[in-house]
Amino acid sequence: MNDRPMRPVKRSNDAFEAFEGGLDPALELRIAHDSARALVHRVRSSDDPDLVERMVAYTDEHGLDTLAELWARASARSLPGALWRLSLLRALIRQDPDGTSLMFQRGSEILRTADVVVAGAEAPTGPAQIRDLADAVLRGAYTGDFAIALDRAAAFCRTAASGAADLADAADLVVNDDRAADFTSRASRLATSAEDFTACARLERRGALY
Repeated sequence: MNDRPMRPVKRSNDAFEAFEGGLDPALELRIAHDSARALVHRVRSSDDPDLVERMVAYTDEHGLDTLAELWARASARSLPGALWRLSLLRALIRQDPDGTSLMFQRGSEILRTADVVVAGAEAPTGPAQIRDLADAVLRGAYTGDFAIALDRAAAFCRTAASGAADLADAADLVVNDDRAADFTSRASRLATSAEDFTACARLERRGALY
């Protein structure tokens, strides 16, 4: 951690993007992978009970800039890519807990899969519960089974994606094109994130997530 002034970074729903940087791409990817492994190892091996909480709170204090500089260019299906997207997913949830909880709650009402249970949100799922879930998933990445944390993130994304798609259909019925387009876009991004998290969980279980 450092003593930089607090500067939280707000991202739009299009925030899953690459960031421009000045380093050689190969070196940048090497640093991203090395730093991700070092960070996970340090947190997991530490006997400091406050370290995990400081890591979970890091993006609240400093924004996502530092993580973005290191991890945003990494493949979505890599350790730094997975950590980046977990942190970003949490940040996006906390920026719009009302909209996110609406999508998740709607998804939980129409899905007939185990995803709602796997995600682990309290029911009914309001803004407070969705923020708690975001914190729990990221915390689990550092303290529990990393593959399970990724599975929970994937389940959350699938549930919210289903809800967003249903909300888009409902908006179409009342000819609210902007709202329908917004929910359709969210559903697509969440579905893609779910696929990436699931792939990362499989790689982690094979010992091949680097």
